[in-house]
Amino acid sequence: MMNTGKKTLLAGLAVLFAVLPFAAPCRAGGGVGWGLSYPVPGGTPRGMADRESLLEHDSYFAGDGGEKVIYLTFDAGFENGYTETVLDTLKQAGIPAAFFLVGTYIRDNPDLIRRMVSEGHIVANHTMTHPDMSAISDIAVFRRELSQVEELYRGVTGRDMPKYYRPPRGVYSEENLKMAKQLGYKTIFWSCAYVDWNVDNQPRHEEAFSKLMPRTHPGMVLLLHNTSKTNAEILEALIGKYQAMGYRFGTLDDLTA
Repeated sequence: MMNTGKKTLLAGLAVLFAVLPFAAPCRAGGGVGWGLSYPVPGGTPRGMADRESLLEHDSYFAGDGGEKVIYLTFDAGFENGYTETVLDTLKQAGIPAAFFLVGTYIRDNPDLIRRMVSEGHIVANHTMTHPDMSAISDIAVFRRELSQVEELYRGVTGRDMPKYYRPPRGVYSEENLKMAKQLGYKTIFWSCAYVDWNVDNQPRHEEAFSKLMPRTHPGMVLLLHNTSKTNAEILEALIGKYQAMGYRFGTLDDLTA
């Protein structure tokens, strides 16, 4: 049976994947959930804020669309037994990825963290407790959510954590983006995702492909969950489909360069 913490996290993630209409950037102090619409097939989607507005705050949701590159990212709040398979597939394909992880994941899975780092992946900050960061107005509290993860990462790897941050559930405010930038972080949203997070109701392979493939676009930041059984099973084929379309895979360092 899934424990209460996992159920709470999954319930919160339900907000994350709604496809929302385009909206102007939020005002400072007002939180919104990151959402996307796809008005042009094969083109960069519209987000809750446009690319140029986000760049002012060292924030990103997609590349500039100038070349066929995909930035593969994973989120996780707990380990569900599929990350080893995901890492095996990435290693075999020679594909880099970024893993946005909450602090307890790093604390509880040090061997996986060390493997991610040794195989060239970025382990990034998804906060310590997965709160609504837009509700935090005190920069000291905001900093603590990130610095506690940094300390755990340093204890596991002996290295400083890369300064990439993804807001839990994609909920953010303009003030959040400013605070993250002040702390040296780049905020990373996404330009493609699907409902893969419900471990009790995993999509069929065909369903996953039908959601992901039509939304493929140059500069895509793809968000998957490594808690997903389906993702572990389709990842090799998914990578192959993208490569057959002429895409290569870049890193967050490339995206934000």
